[in-house]
Amino acid sequence: MSRYTSNYTWLESKFGKAMEAHQEFGKALQEAGPIEVKEAQLIQLAGAAAVKSEGAVHSHVKRALAAGAQPGEIYHALLLLSSTIGFPATAAAISWAREIIKGN
Repeated sequence: MSRYTSNYTWLESKFGKAMEAHQEFGKALQEAGPIEVKEAQLIQLAGAAAVKSEGAVHSHVKRALAAGAQPGEIYHALLLLSSTIGFPATAAAISWAREIIKGN
């Protein structure tokens, strides 16, 4: 279990009702428009990379994979950020994604 997973589990145990509401909010946002789950996860992955959140990158890589994204799509989505968030931040996000994808 990663430190991010264990922190999320702790948050759920400590603030269960608030975390449940947070999850429901995410579901409502997904259902609010025509973007499919895989693409939504790639968009959220880009946002996580932009704010340099390693835990959120891990989470959205896992969710993107579960939604059918291929490793190449995840890496490409992150690489596209180079001209927006800079190469160092992009490289860091790719390294975080690789921790989840492991070798692809």
